Amino acid sequence: MASEDVKSSESAVSTIVNLAEEAKLAREGVKAPSYAILSICKSFVAGGVAGGVSRTAVAPLERLKILLQVQNPHSIKYNGTIQGLKYIWRTEGFRGLFKGNGTNCARIVPNSAVKFFSYEQASKGILYLYQRQTGNVDAQLTPLLRLGAGACAGIIAMSATYPMDMVRGRLTVQTENSPYQYRGMFHALSTVLRQEGPRALYKGWLPSVIGVIPYVGLNFAVYESLKDWLIKSKPFGLVEDSELSVTTRLACGAAAGTVGQTVAYPLDVIRRRMQMVGWKDAASVVTGDGRNKAPLEYAGMFDAFRKTVRHEGFGALYKGLVPNSVKVVPSIAIAFVTYEGVKDILGVEIRISD
Repeated sequence: MASEDVKSSESAVSTIVNLAEEAKLAREGVKAPSYAILSICKSFVAGGVAGGVSRTAVAPLERLKILLQVQNPHSIKYNGTIQGLKYIWRTEGFRGLFKGNGTNCARIVPNSAVKFFSYEQASKGILYLYQRQTGNVDAQLTPLLRLGAGACAGIIAMSATYPMDMVRGRLTVQTENSPYQYRGMFHALSTVLRQEGPRALYKGWLPSVIGVIPYVGLNFAVYESLKDWLIKSKPFGLVEDSELSVTTRLACGAAAGTVGQTVAYPLDVIRRRMQMVGWKDAASVVTGDGRNKAPLEYAGMFDAFRKTVRHEGFGALYKGLVPNSVKVVPSIAIAFVTYEGVKDILGVEIRISD
């Protein structure tokens, strides 16, 4: 009798467990798609916030960098980082330091969101293929594979938002004395479309694609590889409980930004100069106030390189490098730390290479 009661109890418990498991599976089956969508949305939000915060923090240096890149060599107005910032403050006031930042944020928020999300998805896909190829389910992404994932993310994000980057460059360059004023991003987009055609919105796209491969690729590869190395080797007591401090992550991001921007900088200069081509009422900083107007017509990327070096020397390919270096180190560092911080707050798993 007792044994029958025991069997009956075991049967009841087994039935309850089975029903609970079935209910759990049913719930997971229903919620899986919505959870995936929520995770994607959180990833986009984290990337967008990271981009907006990091770019606004260094907006004055970003504007000065572009002005140095495209100013007419025969009519120098901006000569160095400190002098250039002082000149902008004196001639345009505080608002002048942030000119074009609204358009930049409108571009960088979706750009950063797409870039970070694309990097995560590309990393997962590449890791899956790598594990299948090696037959090792515990294999991790190598620095080279991270470089490839970062390059894919950079190309996708840059191509998706390039028209906004093109008009942002022109909005950033124009001053109060420019012969024709773009009133904002949408006005600039419509004006360029009407006067120069849709292809004009992608001027400088090729050097951007070539430049984004080492720039974004190295950013992600160096950042992730440094983090992994620090966590595994734990040098100088920088790691506690397999976690890096915010300061250490900022340093990793700064190192990543320095390497990426130094390699890709000449292509950024050429991209900006190609974006100015065809601007009928170009800003005075580009035309040199009409004096000794520099050649603004380029047949393509290689022609732009050739004319820039021939007329201004090899150093012209690194115009604006100093303010860009001062800008890009905190910008990239802030972007990575903000991204990971927001994802932590939203409760999203950020370790994509495990």
